[in-house]
Amino acid sequence: MITKSILLASLVPALLLGGCMGTENRGRESVHQPVVSRSDYALDLGVSGGALAPGEPQRLSGWMNAMRLSYGDRVSIDDPAGEGPAARDAVAALVGEYGLLLSDDAPVTPAAVTPGSIRVVVSRMRASVPRCPDWSRDATNEFESNTSSDYGCAINSNLAAMIANPADLVRGATRTETNDAAVSYKAIQTYRKKPPTGTAELPAAPSGAKQ
Repeated sequence: MITKSILLASLVPALLLGGCMGTENRGRESVHQPVVSRSDYALDLGVSGGALAPGEPQRLSGWMNAMRLSYGDRVSIDDPAGEGPAARDAVAALVGEYGLLLSDDAPVTPAAVTPGSIRVVVSRMRASVPRCPDWSRDATNEFESNTSSDYGCAINSNLAAMIANPADLVRGATRTETNDAAVSYKAIQTYRKKPPTGTAELPAAPSGAKQ
């Protein structure tokens, strides 16, 4: 009995210390926040006479289709030698089929662009919340006013998964100049001015018609 009592007494401090380990969430703002990462994908295209070489538009179209280009992707052209505006216009036309516009500035890529070619760069951002879920700390036996170590994982992970453009988490979304309040108000104005149904008299049924 004495041996067992000593063993239990030695385990109590270890259990208490074990309960205090883990991620600390001392404030109302969770320590688990979305992290945005960027990946750049490049494809070099041959240029002939200032335009894309034969077969290159098809190769670019297949590459963008395999990349599943979509909203949030930023497409740019690295053309240090100025091979020609016709090639740029051809790339812009293909990118426009995905509802995107060419970006004016291209990111720095590791290798230099070979003369007689241009480089199309697709920059793709992804948002994620590292270390989630996090069950390293239990909030039920908490004596330091910490919330659960998993606090904030659910809502911030959903935010990172649903946001269309992860770059908006970094610098916010800028207001576009194409918004027209008058255009958006037309539907509301039409609904308000239309007379409600039932105000007019019911049309008289012709004689002999079945009721």
